[in-house]
Amino acid sequence: MTILAPEDIRRQAAALGPWFHNIDLCGVATAPEHFLGDYPAVKWRRFAHALPADLRGKTVLDIGCNGGFYSIEMKRRGAARVLAIDIDEDYLRQARFAAQVVGLDIEFARLSVYDVAALDERFDVVLFLGVLYHLRHPLLALDLIRDHVVRDLFVCQSMQRGDPAEERFAEDYPFWETAIFEGRGFPRMAFIEHRYAGDCTNWWIPNRACTAAMLRSAGFAIDSNPEEEVFVCRPGPVERRNAVYPARPRERRNGAAA
Repeated sequence: MTILAPEDIRRQAAALGPWFHNIDLCGVATAPEHFLGDYPAVKWRRFAHALPADLRGKTVLDIGCNGGFYSIEMKRRGAARVLAIDIDEDYLRQARFAAQVVGLDIEFARLSVYDVAALDERFDVVLFLGVLYHLRHPLLALDLIRDHVVRDLFVCQSMQRGDPAEERFAEDYPFWETAIFEGRGFPRMAFIEHRYAGDCTNWWIPNRACTAAMLRSAGFAIDSNPEEEVFVCRPGPVERRNAVYPARPRERRNGAAA
């Protein structure tokens, strides 16, 4: 562990900014003026109880780790191994620095959610927090996560908008039945053509029913919904088509990927 003086932490954190994760680095806040307040700690406090308090011996994959807040929390719960991935190198630099300052051994890799099959490994806990709505192909991402990296727990959080109601619908309806699409609890996801909240990577915003339906469609069984945007799931029956790309890990030839 490298011991840094508060002024050095503050200087290096500022150089790595702006931060989306407000992380307490030995008394230095990385995003003290965050528009959501003490984020993501304020979110974490609402669903932290739904995850195992003791992760000793467990492996964790944090997909879209951003500045590393949740990876740090998993390691603080004793996880034997935490692998944090993100496609944004700026976020990875922040997360590496945060882990270094707090003295936690976390692995980092630049990897897209669409390429998780390349890990060729399943993890006891997979976090997918604040990523879904940034993806052009969100259901494909869920399919790939289910097919390739989840062993036990999958924790998914997505920004949601619209009516939070959920209703029970039949598995099929005749072609001329249209009223169901106006139901307040029907799964819906809004497409953002340009930007939302100034962010051009906000592509889709589901309602609560849609998030749940997508998770079930991808082959997850929902254990709990401890916070309005958070779903804790486990692998369930796969009653859907396989993910179209890649359908399975690349075949290995002579110990190397084909």
